[in-house]
Amino acid sequence: MLSRPRRNRKSESIRSMVRENRLELANLIYPIFLVDGEGIKDEVQSLPGNYRWSIDLLLKEIRECIDLGITNFVMFPAVAENLKDPHASYSHSADNFYLKAANKIKSSFPEICLISDVAMDPYSSEGHDGFVENGEIINDKTLPILCEMAVAQAKAGFDILGPSDMMDGRIGAIREALDEAGYYNTGIMAYTAKYASAFYGPFRDALDSAPKGGDKKTYQMDPSNSKEAIREAILDEEEGADFLMVKPGLPYLDIVKTLSEVSSLPIAVYNVSGECAMLRAACDKGWLDFEKAMPEMLLSFKRAGATSILTYFAKEYALLLKEGKV
Repeated sequence: MLSRPRRNRKSESIRSMVRENRLELANLIYPIFLVDGEGIKDEVQSLPGNYRWSIDLLLKEIRECIDLGITNFVMFPAVAENLKDPHASYSHSADNFYLKAANKIKSSFPEICLISDVAMDPYSSEGHDGFVENGEIINDKTLPILCEMAVAQAKAGFDILGPSDMMDGRIGAIREALDEAGYYNTGIMAYTAKYASAFYGPFRDALDSAPKGGDKKTYQMDPSNSKEAIREAILDEEEGADFLMVKPGLPYLDIVKTLSEVSSLPIAVYNVSGECAMLRAACDKGWLDFEKAMPEMLLSFKRAGATSILTYFAKEYALLLKEGKV
């Protein structure tokens, strides 16, 4: 045989030299859950190893992450029911603990990248990402609410906003609102292909944000569709998005690959709560080796074409890297 691929695998030094993809901490974004109050570190039972943090303890956690080399964070608020209403009014209130926390985090750690969540569901009494009227999600009545929320988040200091609602036209509306308010340099990470997935359960447990009625299938994408993701990507890019995101990750690696090939924008992928909980459960049972399986999972996103990976395993990957295990 003239060609023997195994020759390039015979030692670690050779394997390392020809390695096509390398996962770096700079590629990772650490999702964090925020609650109002003090001294709170409440573990999410369906997502072990992840917590709802009050801002005082969250600042310490971010400091630890920075010391490990993690510099990118996305923050989600767990909002009390009494603060929710049909118009998500609390999302842009001056008293909003989420906005105050963002300001404090950026004041304490100006070097990090802090990413927001732009959607009505954490603040809506209906639990939906859009405005509900007679049981229907009204797209165009949602957009002004998202715009007001986005401007408030930019003012609070978020570097990048993450519209996760899947309303039509929201990227263009938010970009226009940000520019009119003078926030030209605030980026937008569009949840471009967000599917109506079964893998979001632990996240909704963490935020208590499940819909009060119906489901999200009229705005989140059908898991059967792939070409539709290209259509969404073209629209988001034309409307001013700075990143395109695919969510979930593992069941949609084909979509990550497709968008990385059709768009010149950076591609983000969300390694969602259900994926992480699934792997954790298998490892806790002894069926898989966490220190080997978790990095392999994260590498699959990079290999598929993602430049940014939102994962609840970010800190644990950084610890493994520090210990020389990856």
